[in-house]
Amino acid sequence: MKTWQTLSLAGFIVLSGANVQSVLAQDNAMSFFITSVGSGDGANLGGLEGADAHCQKLAAAVGAGDRSWHAYLSTEEPDKRGVSARDRIGKGPWHNAKGELIASDLDGLHISPNILKHTALNEKGELVNGRGDRPNEHDILTGTQEDGTAYFPDDADHTCNNWTSNGDGSAQVGHHDRHGGGNTSWNAAHASRGCSQDGLKSSGGAGLFYCFSSE
Repeated sequence: MKTWQTLSLAGFIVLSGANVQSVLAQDNAMSFFITSVGSGDGANLGGLEGADAHCQKLAAAVGAGDRSWHAYLSTEEPDKRGVSARDRIGKGPWHNAKGELIASDLDGLHISPNILKHTALNEKGELVNGRGDRPNEHDILTGTQEDGTAYFPDDADHTCNNWTSNGDGSAQVGHHDRHGGGNTSWNAAHASRGCSQDGLKSSGGAGLFYCFSSE
């Protein structure tokens, strides 16, 4: 059996063999995924707290529960200054379940992220149904504008009453596959047709959302 050593050269630590693989695996550990399942109650996620807990539970089920997970969701307040999704997820970088880089930082995430159907995987490393699949489930709940903020200029509901409604209201969604309706935005493609499970399904959704590790 080979013995791997860590050598110190001119003040630098040089890792070899299995040590290198271990460090690289840690650096590229999963820090982004789409939930494989939603809450089952439409856009009623139990608020941000419930959504975060769902992310944490799914991550733990695949051995990634040692990280702190947060849902990429915004909320709204009467003064229009709700909680912005971009402020909840740390500074990056983020990798999917296969170790592929999604974005290095917040600017990259909101300007030119590597979010496409084949990279926007669930926590199990599986593809999420998109345009052309049956059922199409590419509507991902976000409640945010393209820059990741919660600051909408109108009085409409964009967050299904801050993720507590499974009936009236609407939620802003993105398309993880970057296709459909002439809008390629991963986080701000259009509004849902309601907040119920059936309402979300009717426009191509299943109540799924993005989870990011803030570490």
